[in-house]
Formats: sequence, structure tokens, C-alpha cells
Amino acid sequence: MTTGTNPTATVRDVTMRFREHTALDSVTTSFEKDAITGLLGRNGAGKTTLMQLLTGHRVPSAGRVEVFGASPYENDRILRDICFVKEGQRYPEQFRVQDALAAAAMVFPHWDDDLAADLLTDFDLPAKRPVRKLSRGMNSMVGIIIGLASRAPLTLFDEPYLGLDAVARQQFYDRLLADYAEHPRTIVLSTHLIEEIASLLERVLLIDRGRVLLDTDAESLRDSALTVSGPVDKVQAFARQHELLHTESLGGHSRAVVRVGGAADRRAAATHGLTVEPTNLQQLVVAMSLQSPATRGPVRSPLRAAPSEDLEEVS
Repeated sequence: MTTGTNPTATVRDVTMRFREHTALDSVTTSFEKDAITGLLGRNGAGKTTLMQLLTGHRVPSAGRVEVFGASPYENDRILRDICFVKEGQRYPEQFRVQDALAAAAMVFPHWDDDLAADLLTDFDLPAKRPVRKLSRGMNSMVGIIIGLASRAPLTLFDEPYLGLDAVARQQFYDRLLADYAEHPRTIVLSTHLIEEIASLLERVLLIDRGRVLLDTDAESLRDSALTVSGPVDKVQAFARQHELLHTESLGGHSRAVVRVGGAADRRAAATHGLTVEPTNLQQLVVAMSLQSPATRGPVRSPLRAAPSEDLEEVS
């Protein structure tokens, strides 16, 4: 759990049920003030449900959600400082792009008109075109502009890149990082394109089947694992001395992702004649997500783990 002394949002022992489905199961975490957190996990992990709770769209079945020290549900004082950019955001039928931005300007007290205008130009988005006639990518651009120009103290992006090509996605990441550097706020970014956003993240929250699997700072997470490759017998011997996260073999060659304690483990792998390489964030998240709940053990500090069940997220 994030240990900042004054987090923007806290979630305490929260469970969210939808009839027979449990979307979140006893989740406890917090979101550090003025930090970019990557909310990661497979489809149906519970990410969107958690964001809905943080933005007052739902009330938890059990537990407590607090944003800026109070429950966000039906709390106008809190909600005015939250911007939630949702996947497939809908607008009134008659709205043009400029109407959507004008409406957002009236809602968000920290709105920046100049930034919105710059982003319109960057994305080459036609201001007078009806939103309903936009392509999927252009619709995503409208949401991104609102999310950035709102400069809301808590801004959440739920799969903001849908329909965007690689160039447009990079424009988004660059503008997000540049504006965040000048105007720090709490940003939660939910995405499947883990490696694309890895350099942006200061914290990582991994949800797996409704429970928190990882909750740590990104730097510690990257340093916690190592990928080794070499002859099968040597890789297996090294892996037996560590917590094995994932392994794959082809012929007499094997590759394994293991949790390590520091530089000594890296040196040991090299002395065993293994090829040593860092484990990027996407590899690590995938490896941990693929672990069987029956074999997943406690995660050593600074990481946390929890057992998982077969759960299904219901938006």
C-alpha cells in the first residue's frame, strides 16, 4: 500500500459485488498525491470498477473510499476536482468538439483554455465537427484533451488511447508528461500498453481477479526481478534458489524470470554462465499475472501480493 502521509485517495478493505460476481475483493490501497500511477491488469481484473468507485460513480458493497478526505459519492465539492476520462465516452447528440470542450470548461475550475487550444492543433482535431461523426481515435482525442486541459487534482484515464495510432499515442504521452511536470497532480492511467507508458509511471498498482497483486513504486518493481537465459539445467538450478515467476524453454535453451534481492543475485547469475538482462515492466506484470494462484507465494517487500479467485469485472 502507498505510504504517503497525505494521499489523494484511499481505498480501505473495499469489496464490490454485482449479483453473483465479485469485481473487487477486500482491496486496500492508496493513491499518492502528485504522482502518476499505472493501474494495470488483465481484462476483467477490476480496474474500471475501482476507477468508478474513486470517481463516485458507484458505492462499494463494503469498505470505504475516500478522495481528498471524504467520500466522492454525490459530493459536489469533491467531484469538481476529479476528471474521469472513460473508454467510449458519450456526449449529447448535438455536441460538436468545441461544445464538449466548452462544457468541460464550465465544469472544471482549473480548466486551461490555452492548453485545450494547443492540443486541438496538435491532434489536428476539427473543432466544429459533431462528436458523433468522429472516428474512434478522434473521439479518444476529445477525451484526452479534456483530461489534460481540466488540470483536475485527480485525473483518471481509462484506456485513453483506443483508436489512436502510434504517433498520436506518443503525442499524448509527451504532452501528459510535460504538463504534469509544470502542473503536478494525481494521475491514474489504466492501460494495456504497459511498455509504452512504463517510463511515465512512478507507481504501479496491479489488480488481478479483483485483488491487489502489486502495489509499489515503479523503480523498486523494476529492480525486484531479473531475466536469465542459458542451458536448461543451469537456468533451473539458478531458479531453484529464487522465487520463479515465469519460465519458457525451447530445445536445450531456457529463459526464466525470477525475483532477486539485489546486485549479488545478478553477479551469481553471471558466474553460473547465464545471460543476464533486466526485466522490463511489461514482462514482469505478465509473469506475475500468469502465475497460478495455488503457487503464488507472499511477495517480499517492497511488493505485496494477495491470493486470487476467478472473478469477473462488471462495468
